Amino acid sequence: MKKLVIYNHGKDSIPWGEKTKHFAEVAKYHGYAFESPDYQQQPDPDKRAEQLLAMDLSGFEQVVLIGSSMGAYVSTVASETIRPKGLFLLAPAFYLPGYRQTEFKPAAEDIRVFHGWQDDIVPPENVWRFCRQYRVRLNLYDTDHRMLSVISQLAEEFSRFLAGFDEG
Repeated sequence: MKKLVIYNHGKDSIPWGEKTKHFAEVAKYHGYAFESPDYQQQPDPDKRAEQLLAMDLSGFEQVVLIGSSMGAYVSTVASETIRPKGLFLLAPAFYLPGYRQTEFKPAAEDIRVFHGWQDDIVPPENVWRFCRQYRVRLNLYDTDHRMLSVISQLAEEFSRFLAGFDEG
């Protein structure tokens, strides 16, 4: 089975930063191809979602979307159309000014959300609002918005997340 993980980076991040490399390694270990689109020239989160939706995913039987901050918003918006197997969201930029969508229809068999108590970009309350509305488990860490201090734990969570699809 051809499987793909698409990592969607944040607003001021790059496609192949430190987090991306960690998640790419995990994805490859589980037999997934890995893509990280470059959104650096596109500041509009909804246009980024359009860019993601323009990707040709026809050759893949299983897609998992992972996103950080604005990339988590992009992943969630795009999931309504892509309908991935999994949605793995880090510090999702929900309910912020300039983000068009405030009502979501996240479509994935499994959705995981991770956020930092010390996040001063996206308030934890915003993420709790999303998780409560869509009945998604919220995993909180004592870290900031970038979550780099817990990247090892997040990579382990992602590995368990992908392994769960192999078991089913």
